[in-house]
Amino acid sequence: MNIAHTIDHTLLRPEQSTPERVVQLCHEAIEYGFASVCVLPCYVPLAVKELAKTAIPVCSVVGFPLGGNLSVTKRAEAEHLLAVGARELDMVLNIAALKSGDTQLVVDDIAHVVDVAHANGAIVKVIVECGALSQEEKIRAAHLVSTAGADFIKTSTGFGYGGATVDDVQLLRQHVASHVKVKASGGIRTRAQAVELLHAGASRLGTSAGVAIVTDAVESSPTPY
Repeated sequence: MNIAHTIDHTLLRPEQSTPERVVQLCHEAIEYGFASVCVLPCYVPLAVKELAKTAIPVCSVVGFPLGGNLSVTKRAEAEHLLAVGARELDMVLNIAALKSGDTQLVVDDIAHVVDVAHANGAIVKVIVECGALSQEEKIRAAHLVSTAGADFIKTSTGFGYGGATVDDVQLLRQHVASHVKVKASGGIRTRAQAVELLHAGASRLGTSAGVAIVTDAVESSPTPY
């Protein structure tokens, strides 16, 4: 397996996100062959421009990082991102609704984004924020993400609730539908971690340490992204 082809090369920390750093991120993605570049919504047009002559898609986030936006807001955000060239959307599940037992709202919330994305040939990864959920809630989230037609289920935002774990990847892989892939994200800093998460069932990895991982170097940044 080429690990680079599984990595969404990510820059979402607002204090680190500058136009210069986004350009660098794109050039690294080209050099190492990463699966995508994931940036804040405001930088999607810039990333699209930098990657225009490549097959590398631009990914961005919807309802990030808390997930509590109105469903119509998430859909509108998705529409705008797709209009400026994003081809992968990582949306945050409505965690409050999940914990409150409002499963229909959770499904509808995801489906609103999935519908507009799929109509535009884009894919959707749903972030369930495993660190904020009980075991039962993680399993329920996996079922609801599957029902809503998403393409991926993603372990975490990397903001505030811990990152990806082997146990969570295995649990999600066990309970999502067969067509739904698993993306591990948050706190992935080394090649050893990446390999372990891929072996556990992840198909994608979200990390800002992509270069360090593929070159097997030491990543010094202490932040999840």
